[in-house]
Amino acid sequence: MLVLLPLGLAGCASSSLPIRPSVGLCEAGDQSMVRDSLYFGRNRPDGGTVREAEWRRFLNEIITPRFPDGLTVVKATGQWRNASGHIEREASEVVTVLHSGDPIARGKISEIIAEYRQRFDQEAILRERASTCARF
Repeated sequence: MLVLLPLGLAGCASSSLPIRPSVGLCEAGDQSMVRDSLYFGRNRPDGGTVREAEWRRFLNEIITPRFPDGLTVVKATGQWRNASGHIEREASEVVTVLHSGDPIARGKISEIIAEYRQRFDQEAILRERASTCARF
């Protein structure tokens, strides 16, 4: 979704193992977690956009049930180069979720991405994954 998409894809290696901060990185009282940030573009290939009501329904029906303990949604404007080489500029939603990084949580992230792509005919959803330490 952003210009960084090709850079992010080039530097990623596929792994089914959970991503965790190295031992000693987290302070006492912190929890070792995985942070996934998902970038959902609102442009549609036919020239329309994902309307606010459609986005809210997706958030309520697809994302929230998979991560009911919490998440953050930020409105953004992004740009990226699509498969035909055209620069797309679009309103976007950035959803950040902290989770354990286990296969179940990672599977939920994949389900969310697949559903948005299918429902709104999207070419790509950017997923950014990092290990982190968190305290609630």
